[in-house]
Amino acid sequence: MDFFGFKDSDLYAESVKISDIASQYGTPLYVYSKATLTKHVQAFEAALKSRKHLVCFAVKACSNLAVLNLMAKLGAGFDIVSEGELRRVIAAGGDPSKVVFSGVGKSESEIEFALSQKINCLNIESPEEIDTVIKVAKRLNVVAPVALRVNPGVDAKTHPSISTGLKNNKFGVSEELAFDLYKRMASEPCLKVSGIDCHIGSQMTSVEPIIEASEKLITLYNKLLSAGIKVDHIDVGGGLGVIYDNETPPSPEEYVAPILKKLEGLDVALYVEPGRAMVANAAVLLAKVLYQKDNGDKHFVITDTAMNDMIRPALYGAKMTIINAYKHADVPAVKSDVVGPICESDDFLGKDRSLSVKNGDILVVRGAGAYGSSMASTYNTRRLCAEVMVDGDKTALIKKRQSFEDIWKDEIIPE
Repeated sequence: MDFFGFKDSDLYAESVKISDIASQYGTPLYVYSKATLTKHVQAFEAALKSRKHLVCFAVKACSNLAVLNLMAKLGAGFDIVSEGELRRVIAAGGDPSKVVFSGVGKSESEIEFALSQKINCLNIESPEEIDTVIKVAKRLNVVAPVALRVNPGVDAKTHPSISTGLKNNKFGVSEELAFDLYKRMASEPCLKVSGIDCHIGSQMTSVEPIIEASEKLITLYNKLLSAGIKVDHIDVGGGLGVIYDNETPPSPEEYVAPILKKLEGLDVALYVEPGRAMVANAAVLLAKVLYQKDNGDKHFVITDTAMNDMIRPALYGAKMTIINAYKHADVPAVKSDVVGPICESDDFLGKDRSLSVKNGDILVVRGAGAYGSSMASTYNTRRLCAEVMVDGDKTALIKKRQSFEDIWKDEIIPE
């Protein structure tokens, strides 16, 4: 559910006309709906209310401080994959005790910082990482809360670039190794075996893969319990899909219900790590139409917004809905490629879209909240764009448009 919709011929974000937002703040521009973000957090909390739980927002999906601050105020925890993300969470007012730290390549200094901040759990992803955590915990004289990220060999049936639960993916440790590694960790006084973790992929539109993965985690949980090793939580990761085009993903309640059923009778909390499902449809990306042209049979709508602002279509072949912020009654729809100014053939926001467009119009890329701004770059020395939060009939700038000088301020011409 989101709060972007038409009133007569104009698209609104909550109670503010999109074209007015574009006029005030310029384009390219990310526009977030506070009501939508709030609704999505509340949906996960409601779905999990029957069991002790922690909803950890995946910071990599959208790391704007205002978004993280709102999540924290709504009671969410955070899933991070770097020291920088942890520092963002802290800067946004997030509680480190609600943070889980994932990732295959945590450095010794990152682990030290995380333990010094008393985070909830380190999700360990290799036998050698165990050695590093032990070394750091002994140096700090602390007991490190740890879980293993188990790679269950489950196909999330999603794009290969965002699949993480198969044997040929770099993430986690195999089921076969997990039990012995847990026994080793349980024998270390400086480690607290806190949980079992997995994450099998992103943009899942079916519950079957997560049910299969959960069954494997529960089997491991019971095996550990029989060996005298009690963990306090099972973390099933994130990955719940959203509607970009014509997908039919389950709701948060439908997604977690079969997991909750399988956990009945077990004294264990459930952690989830939604990212895309929280923020994707809570934001749009605005692009101004500069020119139009025909090259033979192909019609191009050229905008001021490019792959550096939204790389998902070029990187993954992601299909994102694109609409005009104003419905023209007098302009016929034309099948068009919506492209940007960057000097790359893959600089496009969408291909073969039926659009009624005039130069100067504001095109709206739906579902832009996840992996949009957080993956943006300054390629072609293009400035990172501004970001705005809408709250009812009010707007607030939550990220300034970058200046050109900011792009190269850290570069040095040697003597």
